[in-house]
Amino acid sequence: MSMRVPEKPALPLPLTAAEIDSAWLTSALRSRAPGVTVLASGITEIIAGTCTKIRVRLEMDEAGRRAGIPERVILKGGFEPHSRDYYFMHVMEARAYDEVLPVLKLPSPACYFAATDDERQQGIVILEDLRARGVRFCDPLVPQTRPQVTRRLTELARFHARTWNSAELGPGGRWHWLKEPLTRGYSYFSRFLQPEVWKRHVAAPQAAAASVYFHDPAWMSDALERLVVLAARLPHAVLHGDTHLGNLYIDTDGTPGFFDPQPHRWPAMLETTYHIGGALDPMDRRRWEVDLLAHYLDELRRNGVEPPALDEALSQYAAFLAFGFCIFLINDTHFQPAAINTAYVARFSAAMIDNNTLAVLKAIGPAPAPRLPGGAGAPS
Repeated sequence: MSMRVPEKPALPLPLTAAEIDSAWLTSALRSRAPGVTVLASGITEIIAGTCTKIRVRLEMDEAGRRAGIPERVILKGGFEPHSRDYYFMHVMEARAYDEVLPVLKLPSPACYFAATDDERQQGIVILEDLRARGVRFCDPLVPQTRPQVTRRLTELARFHARTWNSAELGPGGRWHWLKEPLTRGYSYFSRFLQPEVWKRHVAAPQAAAASVYFHDPAWMSDALERLVVLAARLPHAVLHGDTHLGNLYIDTDGTPGFFDPQPHRWPAMLETTYHIGGALDPMDRRRWEVDLLAHYLDELRRNGVEPPALDEALSQYAAFLAFGFCIFLINDTHFQPAAINTAYVARFSAAMIDNNTLAVLKAIGPAPAPRLPGGAGAPS
């Protein structure tokens, strides 16, 4: 008996695991490999999270095997009660695999399907199962070595250089749809900067790993506003958007790999800082951060970009450390376990102390007037 394939390929996107059947998988995979058929399929593992990962076993027909679709794939999307609240994350990941990574060539998993469904507020990607080919996943609780970070900065410099200060980031350009991670009002962060919400985060275990000088919500709001001022003065590029260790792997040949993208546009030093500050043990970072930044600047130059001088890059680095610190201080445990949040807060706090971030941010001014109740400024 022939299998019925939906008349409108791949849409609507499934919202539950029960909807992921062979018929839907066939229509999804045909979006990139016309003519393939999934003869049988089964879910072997579900890993719940902000973006849920579902490991799927496929039995492909001959056309599917010729297309290189493997027997095991990872399907990612919003399958949790909170998922509709984070639809923007599912959309950005799907668009990254569909539009950004194939063009800008950051080493990433092979993608066999990527689509969004505005009506159901869902975004889904089907990727190769990296575990099946033996890559080594980075662990946020295991800091990286200098050679590992050096290789990753080489890849990031190549990636950033391709869109550095590009006209394609402007209105009508290829990347015009990419948003900035911080704008006036920074809606994602604003909910966390409300005094009672911030108080809860400062009482969480990860806050104990930070200097109390960074516990003030008015300071944090002002710091983010000053980063907006700084970013407006600098060239922008397309960013992967989330280069902490939990989203990285090392391929079998040693090549650094990147997954879980959340593409944005902003100064590339944000992404470079976020990676260095989070990937290294504080003792190692103190010894290596200047040399690593110099290497990154050399790689930009090698890829046709005229980078800032090292002193200026170090100043930008010191400022953007505050962004990484904020991310993990307000990170709830349904995003990352408490141990990981704590490790990152400790690393970024130490880096801000070592690099005199308080003074560097103050020198950026003038920042706009505070807008949250109690002095931290409310979002518009």
